[in-house]
Amino acid sequence: MLRRRQMCRSFASDPVDATVLERILSGALSAPTAGNTQGTSWVVLEGAAQTATYWDTTTDDAWRSRNPDWFSGLARAPVVLLAYASPAVYVARYAEPDKGGGAELGTGPEAWPIPYWYGDAAFGVMSVLLQAVDAGLGACVLGNFRREADLARTLGVPDGWRLFCAVLIGKPDGRSHRSASLDRPDADGAARVHHGRW
Repeated sequence: MLRRRQMCRSFASDPVDATVLERILSGALSAPTAGNTQGTSWVVLEGAAQTATYWDTTTDDAWRSRNPDWFSGLARAPVVLLAYASPAVYVARYAEPDKGGGAELGTGPEAWPIPYWYGDAAFGVMSVLLQAVDAGLGACVLGNFRREADLARTLGVPDGWRLFCAVLIGKPDGRSHRSASLDRPDADGAARVHHGRW
């Protein structure tokens, strides 16, 4: 399944079966979270009316006109899953007695050398991507680049929750919209895996 996973950039507008979507979301919620904090959440946008909220808020006419093929292929995705994480929930969890009572990490987000909330959000996203493959669907991750605060306001996301990314899900429409990133040569595995020491 892992080797079959690839990003889909052009979707059919057919709806995703509700049972399949529930299974995907259940898997995302079963992904590991540090300290069993469970400080990640998802906003599910289904159908053209709801997914348009995402596109209308995070893109503008200039972006859409510069990327017409990309936009049309991506915007047909019938489901947009928004992966959110709360730094405050993790800080509070790591201030609890079993995690040291706030001696270091419970003091605030800036005390975290590597924020667990982003790692945990990534675990959930990877779960979604693999389950999409398992369900015969396509999926694509879009980074959080534009108008996060506007989107949060529009969707009623509570203060303090950060958008990690969007995951589009749906049936591929057969058009490739192949990314130029795929033309980059694969790094030699030996250059990326170090045994014993770097």
